[in-house]
Amino acid sequence: MGMKCGIVGLPNVGKSTLFNAITEAGAESANYPFCTIDPNIGIVEVPDQRLNKLTEVIDPKKTVPTAIEFVDIAGLVKGASKGEGLGNKFLGNIREVDAIVHVVRCFDDENITHVEGSVDPLRDIEIIELELVLADLESATKKRDRTQKMLKTGEKIYKEQMAVLDKLVPVLEEGNPARSVGLSNDEQKLIRDLNLLTLKPVLYAANIGEDEITQEDNQLVQKVREKAAGEDAKVVTISARLEAEIAELEGEEKDMFLEELGIKESGLDKLIRAGYELLGLITYFTAGEKEVRAWTVKKGATAPEAAGVIHTDMQRGFIKAEVVSYEDLIEASSFAKAREAGTLRLEGKDYIVEDGDVCYFKFNV
Repeated sequence: MGMKCGIVGLPNVGKSTLFNAITEAGAESANYPFCTIDPNIGIVEVPDQRLNKLTEVIDPKKTVPTAIEFVDIAGLVKGASKGEGLGNKFLGNIREVDAIVHVVRCFDDENITHVEGSVDPLRDIEIIELELVLADLESATKKRDRTQKMLKTGEKIYKEQMAVLDKLVPVLEEGNPARSVGLSNDEQKLIRDLNLLTLKPVLYAANIGEDEITQEDNQLVQKVREKAAGEDAKVVTISARLEAEIAELEGEEKDMFLEELGIKESGLDKLIRAGYELLGLITYFTAGEKEVRAWTVKKGATAPEAAGVIHTDMQRGFIKAEVVSYEDLIEASSFAKAREAGTLRLEGKDYIVEDGDVCYFKFNV
Protein backbone atom coordinates (compact mmCIF):
# COMPACT_ATOMS: atom_id res chain seq x y z
CA MET A 1 0.00 0.00 0.00
CA GLY A 2 1.11 3.56 -0.63
CA MET A 3 0.18 6.76 1.10
CA LYS A 4 -1.87 9.46 -0.59
CA CYS A 5 -1.83 12.90 0.99
CA GLY A 6 -3.91 15.85 -0.14
CA ILE A 7 -2.23 19.25 0.22
CA VAL A 8 -4.88 21.81 1.17
CA GLY A 9 -5.04 25.36 2.47
CA LEU A 10 -6.23 28.84 1.57
CA PRO A 11 -4.95 30.38 -1.67
CA ASN A 12 -1.40 31.76 -1.59
CA VAL A 13 -0.22 29.94 1.54
CA GLY A 14 2.49 28.02 -0.33
CA LYS A 15 0.74 24.81 -1.35
CA SER A 16 1.87 24.68 -4.96
CA THR A 17 5.36 25.92 -4.08
CA LEU A 18 5.67 23.06 -1.61
CA PHE A 19 4.21 20.61 -4.10
CA ASN A 20 6.73 21.68 -6.75
CA ALA A 21 9.57 21.25 -4.32
CA ILE A 22 8.70 17.76 -3.12
CA THR A 23 7.68 16.25 -6.44
CA GLU A 24 9.61 18.42 -8.90
CA ALA A 25 6.46 18.13 -11.01
CA GLY A 26 6.44 21.74 -12.18
CA ALA A 27 2.91 22.57 -11.09
CA GLU A 28 1.97 26.16 -11.86
CA SER A 29 2.56 28.55 -8.97
CA ALA A 30 1.45 32.16 -9.07
CA ASN A 31 0.60 35.06 -6.79
CA TYR A 32 -3.16 34.89 -7.29
CA PRO A 33 -5.99 32.60 -6.14
CA PHE A 34 -7.01 29.47 -8.04
CA CYS A 35 -3.84 29.09 -10.13
CA THR A 36 -4.43 25.38 -9.41
CA ILE A 37 -7.76 24.17 -10.79
CA ASP A 38 -7.24 20.48 -11.55
CA PRO A 39 -5.43 18.55 -8.82
CA ASN A 40 -1.76 18.08 -9.65
CA ILE A 41 -0.55 14.63 -8.64
CA GLY A 42 3.05 13.76 -7.95
CA ILE A 43 4.75 10.66 -6.61
CA VAL A 44 7.96 11.03 -4.64
CA GLU A 45 10.29 8.36 -3.30
CA VAL A 46 10.40 7.90 0.45
CA PRO A 47 13.99 8.43 1.63
CA ASP A 48 15.23 5.50 3.71
CA GLN A 49 18.92 4.99 4.50
CA ARG A 50 18.19 1.36 5.40
CA LEU A 51 17.28 0.68 1.78
CA ASN A 52 20.61 2.12 0.64
CA LYS A 53 22.51 -0.04 3.13
CA LEU A 54 20.64 -3.19 2.09
CA THR A 55 21.54 -2.44 -1.52
CA GLU A 56 25.23 -2.30 -0.57
CA VAL A 57 25.02 -5.68 1.18
CA ILE A 58 22.82 -7.55 -1.32
CA ASP A 59 24.06 -5.86 -4.55
CA PRO A 60 20.80 -6.40 -6.48
CA LYS A 61 20.12 -5.57 -10.12
CA LYS A 62 17.76 -2.79 -9.01
CA THR A 63 16.51 -1.01 -5.91
CA VAL A 64 12.88 0.08 -5.52
CA PRO A 65 11.90 2.47 -2.73
CA THR A 66 8.38 2.85 -1.45
CA ALA A 67 6.61 6.05 -2.47
CA ILE A 68 4.17 8.64 -1.27
CA GLU A 69 1.63 10.35 -3.49
CA PHE A 70 0.90 14.04 -3.04
CA VAL A 71 -2.19 15.69 -4.48
CA ASP A 72 -2.07 19.47 -4.75
CA ILE A 73 -5.68 20.55 -4.28
CA ALA A 74 -6.66 24.09 -5.22
CA GLY A 75 -7.08 26.74 -2.52
CA LEU A 76 -10.35 26.56 -0.66
CA VAL A 77 -12.24 29.70 0.36
CA LYS A 78 -15.27 30.58 2.48
CA GLY A 79 -18.35 29.01 0.91
CA ALA A 80 -16.48 26.09 -0.68
CA SER A 81 -19.01 23.66 0.79
CA LYS A 82 -21.68 25.56 -1.18
CA GLY A 83 -19.66 25.56 -4.38
CA GLU A 84 -17.78 28.85 -4.01
CA GLY A 85 -14.46 28.91 -5.86
CA LEU A 86 -15.21 25.55 -7.52
CA GLY A 87 -15.49 24.23 -3.97
CA ASN A 88 -17.51 21.10 -4.72
CA LYS A 89 -14.88 19.90 -7.20
CA PHE A 90 -12.04 20.49 -4.75
CA LEU A 91 -13.84 18.85 -1.84
CA GLY A 92 -14.39 15.80 -4.00
CA ASN A 93 -10.63 15.58 -4.59
CA ILE A 94 -9.99 15.63 -0.84
CA ARG A 95 -12.32 12.66 -0.28
CA GLU A 96 -9.94 10.45 -2.26
CA VAL A 97 -6.86 10.92 -0.03
CA ASP A 98 -5.72 9.04 3.09
CA ALA A 99 -4.57 12.08 5.03
CA ILE A 100 -4.71 15.84 4.77
CA VAL A 101 -1.59 18.00 4.77
CA HIS A 102 -2.94 21.41 5.74
CA VAL A 103 -0.45 24.10 4.70
CA VAL A 104 -0.70 27.15 6.93
CA ARG A 105 1.11 30.41 6.31
CA CYS A 106 3.21 31.38 9.31
CA PHE A 107 5.34 34.17 7.86
CA ASP A 108 4.84 37.82 6.89
CA ASP A 109 5.72 39.06 3.39
CA GLU A 110 4.13 42.21 2.03
CA ASN A 111 4.94 41.06 -1.50
CA ILE A 112 2.71 38.01 -1.20
CA THR A 113 -1.00 38.76 -0.94
CA HIS A 114 -3.27 36.90 1.47
CA VAL A 115 -6.82 36.14 0.43
CA GLU A 116 -8.09 37.29 3.85
CA GLY A 117 -5.92 40.43 3.90
CA SER A 118 -3.72 39.45 6.84
CA VAL A 119 -1.68 36.54 8.21
CA ASP A 120 -3.57 34.62 10.91
CA PRO A 121 -2.98 30.84 10.88
CA LEU A 122 -5.74 29.96 13.36
CA ARG A 123 -8.33 31.91 11.38
CA ASP A 124 -7.11 30.24 8.18
CA ILE A 125 -7.35 26.79 9.75
CA GLU A 126 -10.88 27.49 10.99
CA ILE A 127 -12.00 28.65 7.53
CA ILE A 128 -10.85 25.43 5.89
CA GLU A 129 -12.08 23.20 8.71
CA LEU A 130 -15.53 24.78 8.75
CA GLU A 131 -15.96 24.19 5.04
CA LEU A 132 -15.00 20.54 5.47
CA VAL A 133 -17.35 20.20 8.45
CA LEU A 134 -20.25 21.74 6.50
CA ALA A 135 -19.64 19.36 3.60
CA ASP A 136 -19.61 16.40 6.01
CA LEU A 137 -22.76 17.65 7.73
CA GLU A 138 -24.63 17.69 4.44
CA SER A 139 -23.52 14.13 3.63
CA ALA A 140 -24.25 12.79 7.14
CA THR A 141 -27.68 14.45 7.32
CA LYS A 142 -28.75 12.97 4.00
CA LYS A 143 -27.45 9.57 5.12
CA ARG A 144 -29.39 9.81 8.40
CA ASP A 145 -32.62 10.70 6.55
CA ARG A 146 -32.21 7.68 4.26
CA THR A 147 -31.34 5.41 7.18
CA GLN A 148 -34.35 6.62 9.15
CA LYS A 149 -36.63 5.42 6.37
CA MET A 150 -34.86 2.04 6.25
CA LEU A 151 -35.36 1.37 9.97
CA LYS A 152 -38.83 0.03 9.24
CA THR A 153 -37.25 -2.95 7.48
CA GLY A 154 -36.09 -4.15 10.88
CA GLU A 155 -32.61 -4.98 9.63
CA LYS A 156 -29.93 -4.70 12.31
CA ILE A 157 -27.46 -2.83 10.08
CA TYR A 158 -29.73 0.22 9.80
CA LYS A 159 -30.23 0.42 13.54
CA GLU A 160 -26.45 0.32 14.05
CA GLN A 161 -25.86 2.97 11.38
CA MET A 162 -28.52 5.21 12.92
CA ALA A 163 -26.84 5.00 16.32
CA VAL A 164 -23.56 6.23 14.81
CA LEU A 165 -25.22 9.00 12.82
CA ASP A 166 -27.10 10.19 15.91
CA LYS A 167 -23.72 10.62 17.62
CA LEU A 168 -22.08 12.23 14.61
CA VAL A 169 -24.58 14.78 13.26
CA PRO A 170 -24.94 16.90 16.44
CA VAL A 171 -21.15 17.26 16.68
CA LEU A 172 -20.95 18.40 13.05
CA GLU A 173 -23.83 20.81 13.64
CA GLU A 174 -21.75 22.44 16.36
CA GLY A 175 -18.96 23.01 13.83
CA ASN A 176 -16.66 20.31 15.16
CA PRO A 177 -14.86 17.71 12.99
CA ALA A 178 -15.97 14.08 12.85
CA ARG A 179 -12.67 12.87 14.32
CA SER A 180 -13.58 14.65 17.59
CA VAL A 181 -16.48 12.20 18.10
CA GLY A 182 -14.08 9.37 18.90
CA LEU A 183 -15.80 6.73 16.78
CA SER A 184 -14.52 3.18 17.16
CA ASN A 185 -13.20 1.26 14.15
CA ASP A 186 -16.44 -0.71 13.97
CA GLU A 187 -18.49 2.48 14.04
CA GLN A 188 -16.38 4.03 11.31
CA LYS A 189 -16.92 0.97 9.13
CA LEU A 190 -20.69 1.48 9.39
CA ILE A 191 -20.41 4.92 7.74
CA ARG A 192 -17.39 4.25 5.53
CA ASP A 193 -19.40 5.03 2.41
CA LEU A 194 -19.64 8.69 3.52
CA ASN A 195 -15.85 9.05 3.24
CA LEU A 196 -15.99 11.94 5.70
CA LEU A 197 -13.47 14.71 5.13
CA THR A 198 -13.08 15.61 8.81
CA LEU A 199 -12.52 11.99 9.81
CA LYS A 200 -9.23 11.96 7.92
CA PRO A 201 -6.07 12.53 9.98
CA VAL A 202 -4.52 16.00 9.62
CA LEU A 203 -0.90 17.09 9.49
CA TYR A 204 -0.30 20.83 9.67
CA ALA A 205 2.61 22.10 7.56
CA ALA A 206 3.56 25.46 9.07
CA ASN A 207 5.13 27.37 6.20
CA ILE A 208 7.83 29.67 7.59
CA GLY A 209 10.36 32.08 6.11
CA GLU A 210 13.72 30.89 4.80
CA ASP A 211 15.58 32.80 7.51
CA GLU A 212 13.55 31.10 10.27
CA ILE A 213 14.42 27.50 9.47
CA THR A 214 17.04 27.14 12.24
CA GLN A 215 15.29 29.40 14.75
CA GLU A 216 12.84 28.65 17.52
CA ASP A 217 9.17 28.54 16.52
CA ASN A 218 7.76 31.99 15.88
CA GLN A 219 4.52 33.03 17.59
CA LEU A 220 2.41 31.99 14.61
CA VAL A 221 3.85 28.45 14.62
CA GLN A 222 3.35 28.23 18.39
CA LYS A 223 -0.35 28.96 17.90
CA VAL A 224 -0.63 26.17 15.34
CA ARG A 225 1.13 23.74 17.70
CA GLU A 226 -1.25 24.62 20.52
CA LYS A 227 -4.26 23.95 18.32
CA ALA A 228 -2.78 20.70 17.00
CA ALA A 229 -2.07 19.48 20.53
CA GLY A 230 -5.74 19.89 21.39
CA GLU A 231 -6.88 17.65 18.55
CA ASP A 232 -4.07 15.06 18.50
CA ALA A 233 -2.78 16.34 15.15
CA LYS A 234 0.85 16.80 14.13
CA VAL A 235 2.81 19.86 13.03
CA VAL A 236 5.85 20.08 10.77
CA THR A 237 7.64 23.39 10.19
CA ILE A 238 8.75 23.78 6.60
CA SER A 239 9.93 26.57 4.31
CA ALA A 240 8.34 25.95 0.92
CA ARG A 241 10.75 28.38 -0.76
CA LEU A 242 13.76 26.70 0.78
CA GLU A 243 12.48 23.26 -0.18
CA ALA A 244 12.30 24.48 -3.77
CA GLU A 245 16.02 25.23 -3.62
CA ILE A 246 16.84 21.89 -1.95
CA ALA A 247 14.85 20.01 -4.60
CA GLU A 248 17.24 21.21 -7.30
CA LEU A 249 20.21 19.55 -5.56
CA GLU A 250 21.32 15.92 -5.36
CA GLY A 251 23.83 13.75 -3.50
CA GLU A 252 26.79 15.44 -1.88
CA GLU A 253 25.72 18.86 -3.11
CA LYS A 254 22.43 18.50 -1.27
CA ASP A 255 24.16 17.22 1.89
CA MET A 256 26.56 20.16 1.86
CA PHE A 257 23.71 22.64 1.40
CA LEU A 258 21.81 21.17 4.37
CA GLU A 259 24.98 21.30 6.45
CA GLU A 260 25.48 24.95 5.53
CA LEU A 261 21.93 25.68 6.60
CA GLY A 262 22.53 23.91 9.89
CA ILE A 263 19.78 21.32 9.43
CA LYS A 264 20.01 17.53 9.36
CA GLU A 265 17.11 16.75 7.06
CA SER A 266 14.92 18.46 4.51
CA GLY A 267 11.35 19.46 5.21
CA LEU A 268 10.22 16.69 2.86
CA ASP A 269 11.87 14.05 5.03
CA LYS A 270 10.17 15.51 8.12
CA LEU A 271 6.83 15.65 6.31
CA ILE A 272 6.98 12.02 5.18
CA ARG A 273 8.10 10.76 8.58
CA ALA A 274 5.29 12.64 10.30
CA GLY A 275 2.80 11.37 7.72
CA TYR A 276 3.84 7.76 8.29
CA GLU A 277 3.49 8.20 12.04
CA LEU A 278 0.12 9.89 11.63
CA LEU A 279 -1.28 7.02 9.54
CA GLY A 280 0.39 4.29 11.60
CA LEU A 281 2.50 3.00 8.72
CA ILE A 282 5.73 1.01 8.78
CA THR A 283 8.20 -0.18 6.15
CA TYR A 284 9.38 -3.74 5.55
CA PHE A 285 11.78 -4.97 2.87
CA THR A 286 12.22 -7.79 0.41
CA ALA A 287 15.74 -8.47 -0.79
CA GLY A 288 17.32 -10.70 -3.43
CA GLU A 289 19.62 -10.68 -6.45
CA LYS A 290 16.91 -9.26 -8.72
CA GLU A 291 15.85 -6.39 -6.45
CA VAL A 292 15.84 -4.86 -3.01
CA ARG A 293 12.49 -3.23 -2.36
CA ALA A 294 10.70 -1.30 0.36
CA TRP A 295 7.00 -1.91 1.07
CA THR A 296 4.54 0.07 3.17
CA VAL A 297 2.01 -1.60 5.51
CA LYS A 298 -0.14 -0.61 8.44
CA LYS A 299 1.43 -1.08 11.84
CA GLY A 300 0.04 -4.32 13.29
CA ALA A 301 -0.21 -6.06 9.90
CA THR A 302 0.23 -9.85 9.97
CA ALA A 303 2.69 -11.66 7.71
CA PRO A 304 -0.09 -12.74 5.27
CA GLU A 305 -1.39 -9.15 5.12
CA ALA A 306 2.11 -7.86 4.39
CA ALA A 307 2.50 -10.49 1.67
CA GLY A 308 -0.83 -9.33 0.21
CA VAL A 309 0.67 -5.89 -0.43
CA ILE A 310 2.98 -7.57 -2.95
CA HIS A 311 0.23 -9.73 -4.50
CA THR A 312 -3.16 -10.95 -3.31
CA ASP A 313 -2.23 -14.52 -4.31
CA MET A 314 0.61 -14.43 -1.79
CA GLN A 315 -1.82 -13.60 0.99
CA ARG A 316 -4.37 -16.16 -0.12
CA GLY A 317 -1.83 -18.96 -0.41
CA PHE A 318 0.46 -17.90 2.44
CA ILE A 319 2.41 -20.76 4.03
CA LYS A 320 5.15 -19.10 6.08
CA ALA A 321 7.68 -16.27 6.03
CA GLU A 322 11.42 -16.19 6.50
CA VAL A 323 12.13 -13.06 8.52
CA VAL A 324 15.26 -11.27 9.70
CA SER A 325 15.48 -7.76 11.12
CA TYR A 326 17.32 -5.13 9.10
CA GLU A 327 19.89 -4.69 11.88
CA ASP A 328 20.60 -8.44 12.14
CA LEU A 329 20.95 -8.82 8.37
CA ILE A 330 23.39 -5.92 8.12
CA GLU A 331 25.41 -7.31 11.03
CA ALA A 332 25.48 -10.78 9.48
CA SER A 333 26.24 -9.36 6.01
CA SER A 334 24.26 -12.10 4.23
CA PHE A 335 21.16 -14.28 4.56
CA ALA A 336 23.33 -17.41 4.89
CA LYS A 337 25.28 -15.98 7.82
CA ALA A 338 22.06 -14.69 9.42
CA ARG A 339 20.68 -18.23 9.22
CA GLU A 340 23.85 -19.59 10.83
CA ALA A 341 23.57 -17.00 13.60
CA GLY A 342 19.95 -17.98 14.22
CA THR A 343 18.59 -14.51 13.46
CA LEU A 344 16.82 -15.62 10.29
CA ARG A 345 13.67 -17.36 11.48
CA LEU A 346 10.45 -18.89 10.20
CA GLU A 347 7.18 -17.14 11.10
CA GLY A 348 3.57 -18.20 10.59
CA LYS A 349 0.24 -16.56 9.87
CA ASP A 350 -0.03 -14.85 13.25
CA TYR A 351 3.32 -13.06 13.06
CA ILE A 352 3.06 -9.26 13.30
CA VAL A 353 5.48 -7.62 10.90
CA GLU A 354 7.88 -5.12 12.49
CA ASP A 355 9.29 -1.95 10.96
CA GLY A 356 12.55 -2.85 9.24
CA ASP A 357 11.84 -6.57 8.83
CA VAL A 358 13.35 -8.21 5.74
CA CYS A 359 10.90 -10.89 4.58
CA TYR A 360 10.76 -13.75 2.12
CA PHE A 361 7.24 -15.17 1.75
CA LYS A 362 6.46 -18.77 0.84
CA PHE A 363 3.02 -19.42 -0.63
CA ASN A 364 1.07 -21.84 -2.78
CA VAL A 365 -2.06 -21.20 -4.87
